[in-house]
Amino acid sequence: MFKKDDKKKLRSKRHLRVRKKIFGTSERPRLAVYRSEKNIYAQVIDDIKGVTLVSASSLDKDFEGVGSNKEAAKIVGGSIAKKAIQKGINEVVFDRGGYVYHGRIQNLAEGAREAGLKF
Repeated sequence: MFKKDDKKKLRSKRHLRVRKKIFGTSERPRLAVYRSEKNIYAQVIDDIKGVTLVSASSLDKDFEGVGSNKEAAKIVGGSIAKKAIQKGINEVVFDRGGYVYHGRIQNLAEGAREAGLKF
């Protein structure tokens, strides 16, 4: 009988592999994305200090709609970009979190780019 691999374990392995190469600095922090079944979350992180500078998610009070679709991801991307630009952050390193750059992850990135964030 075949042993089925755990999806969370496989994603965490991919995320660690990606994190070996991606590192956020004060000048260019890391935009980290987490996707659950019902919501999507994004944070701008300075890895040198170990501090979250800005965060946005589909659970925010100003967010309206369903958090588990592509439109929500685009809105969250725009929201994180606006908050980051207000704090003086214009360039980031995109950390897809071990997820495939497709669907909600791609829409979040496009929403952030349209709002003025560069990566």
